[in-house]
Amino acid sequence: MGVDLGRGEAFDPTLDELALLAESAGDTPVARVFAKRKAPDAALFIGSGKADEIKLMVQALGAHTVLFDQAISPAQQRNLERHLGVPVADRTALILEIFAARAQSFEGKLQVELARLQYLSTRLVRRWSHLERQSGGIGMRGGPGERQIELDRRMIDDRIKSIKERLKKVQKQRATQRRARARNGVFRVSLVGYTNAGKSTLFNALTKAKAYAANQLFATLDTTTRSLYLEEAGTSVSLSDTVGFIRDLPHKLVEAFKATLQEAADADLLLHVVDAASPVLAEQMEEVERVLAEIGAQHIPQILVYNKLDLLEDNQRPRQLQDWLTRVGGEHGGQRLPRIFVSAVKGEGLDELRSMIASLMQAAPVPEYAGQDLESASEGGMADAGEPEAAEGADVDGADDADDGDLNPQDLPQDRSDPQDHPQGRTG
Repeated sequence: MGVDLGRGEAFDPTLDELALLAESAGDTPVARVFAKRKAPDAALFIGSGKADEIKLMVQALGAHTVLFDQAISPAQQRNLERHLGVPVADRTALILEIFAARAQSFEGKLQVELARLQYLSTRLVRRWSHLERQSGGIGMRGGPGERQIELDRRMIDDRIKSIKERLKKVQKQRATQRRARARNGVFRVSLVGYTNAGKSTLFNALTKAKAYAANQLFATLDTTTRSLYLEEAGTSVSLSDTVGFIRDLPHKLVEAFKATLQEAADADLLLHVVDAASPVLAEQMEEVERVLAEIGAQHIPQILVYNKLDLLEDNQRPRQLQDWLTRVGGEHGGQRLPRIFVSAVKGEGLDELRSMIASLMQAAPVPEYAGQDLESASEGGMADAGEPEAAEGADVDGADDADDGDLNPQDLPQDRSDPQDHPQGRTG
């Protein structure tokens, strides 16, 4: 269910991404419904007329859940479930469900649980019949006249505090590992990008690793780090594959995953992986930039890696596989970034990408640990320790250094042509 609210609000006229999210969660979309409103209905978000229409569709198709592409309030969710007779979930709940199913590491599971509890804490709005008052007294659960909803909220708050304390301990361990890697002078590179842009496939192709990769949203949640040998530089760097971003990624989820996203915030270089075959690549790039700014990583040097070159038609392929692209928006708007087109599946452009990484590494200042803690800009990092001369594909401590100043355009390789001589996206 998608609602066009106008006023510059995010709206997907195809609902393709919501359908992919549903499939990633194990559901099968059976119908797509659209509505246009000037403002959300206070009670049902979509209004009673559209709610009646959806109810008839649910009964006719035998649907078991109704999914909304926008966030809905707890009261709206409760009212819709009563009206439609089936569970209702919004985009945030769907993303959290996928994260819960995909998290593998201890830290990843803690982060997902924290985000889910924070989301659930806002949804305790008399949804169950057991919310009558509890009797108080010696040996009785709860204080005098305490409601079940209050007990539930207190239990959730206690669990949230417990998880945050455990995550703080993990973050301290990551900080220790970052200091160790900084002493070794390891140059850290992180893959970032919109979900399903092919980051894990590119990671495997570069490092000969066997990280899980699939054509689905959020195939990777837990950060994986390996050593990548660069022949031109005569040394190795640590390369990390991080969780993908998505439109309207819940703020609480970003906060909960700061320990994982710190991998990007602490990198010396970001490989911003873009799905070159996506019809909405510009919007996806803007969303990645927004999240990078949210975690304090917007100033880190980038290489734009336009992946999935093999999926482009002949008339869409760029005239040159390497060029420069002007960065749009934010405090770094107007900055020129190096861009390269690759196919992680076919291996096309990977040698040139390695050369580009080596050139930028040699131009960058020596990594230096600034002692930043999680709270200062972003949060702790995923890791595994490694020597700078480790064999390619060897497991290393997830890249974690401090932010070392910006790499200005003049520090980059000087083979620059006028940007108008090159494609600025999917051009032919």
